[in-house]
Amino acid sequence: MDLDMRRVRYFVAVAEECSFVRAASRLYMTQPALSRQIRALEEDLGVVLFLRDRQGTVLTRAGHQLLEDARPMLAMSQAVQRRVRMANREVNHFAIGFMPGIVVTPIVREFAAMAPQLDIEVVHTSITDQVDFLIDGRVDVCYVRLPLPEGMFEVVPLFPEPRVVALSSGHPLAELKAVHVEDLRNMVLLQDPQDVPEWRGRLPREPLAPQMDAGRFPVTIEECLEGVASGAGCYVMPAGMAASTAVTMSPI
Repeated sequence: MDLDMRRVRYFVAVAEECSFVRAASRLYMTQPALSRQIRALEEDLGVVLFLRDRQGTVLTRAGHQLLEDARPMLAMSQAVQRRVRMANREVNHFAIGFMPGIVVTPIVREFAAMAPQLDIEVVHTSITDQVDFLIDGRVDVCYVRLPLPEGMFEVVPLFPEPRVVALSSGHPLAELKAVHVEDLRNMVLLQDPQDVPEWRGRLPREPLAPQMDAGRFPVTIEECLEGVASGAGCYVMPAGMAASTAVTMSPI
């Protein structure tokens, strides 16, 4: 039995929305039709994926496992489709990804002069989706910020970049010219601790916003900085990304 990727995509939508009604709206289909597709997927797999109770729709143990595996599987499926389409395009197209705080114009101009036969495209990415642009083939090479998943890409280190911490303007540490990570141990880190490997301080236990689940980290830098500005915690970022923000930054 081969998995129906369309049904897997429907499953992920229900799992992320925790609601058949919201997922159906997101997928532009009716709720009964979505329920039938999920039941068909459960029959294919021979498991129950969701339980419905007073709190809403919750994943079973099998559902949690499928969600963990389904996301990279869907991403890879989309990448295959995109790469096949890209293989049909002009071979002289070359896309370079970059993100805020990194100036690529001089090297792109030099590269264009060295390879005039190429149609070079410069694509704006962000630190949250830099891996996606590489996996699905939207860019051929990309200026990224570490860390990246190990073993997935060929990485060529270019230069070290200082880090800064975003603090609310009223915080006592904001007066200092530089701080150490240890100085921040009593603050809440508003990001995945994997971004700051030496972090030994606090992490969110309560929702950072009404629409956010407890313990969930903000997804975008804008969300993180909103949390910083409101005094919910701190956010560590590369110095190159700090120039475009209005939040107080201290080197670490």
